[in-house]
Amino acid sequence: QLQLVDSGGGLVQPGGSLRLSCVSSGFTLDYYAVGWFRQAPGKEREEVSCISSNDRVTYYADSVKGRFTISRDKTQNAVLLRMNNLQPGDTAIYYCATVTCTGSAMYVFPSDSWGQGTQVTVSS
Repeated sequence: QLQLVDSGGGLVQPGGSLRLSCVSSGFTLDYYAVGWFRQAPGKEREEVSCISSNDRVTYYADSVKGRFTISRDKTQNAVLLRMNNLQPGDTAIYYCATVTCTGSAMYVFPSDSWGQGTQVTVSS
């Protein structure tokens, strides 16, 4: 099974930026659509963004649209999530996963792979 490792989280002040990375070991991530989810304490998991396997389709949740950008770094076999103008409401554990990505939604199935999660904390 594809193994994903996500990283790049940390503590940042409101208005700050972070870049999350999702790396695959042993498999070429280019063949997969990849998405990011997040889960805050006491809340349900929510979808954040995804990119299709051919990079032609991206999706962003309304809450992050205009602030977050998803992209691929083929040299690193990685999918990146650039997060700008972070706010306290963005505080959560962020997970990457293989997904089915459309322009309006993202779907994950039991056969999809997940990263272990990386903590993002936005606080002054």
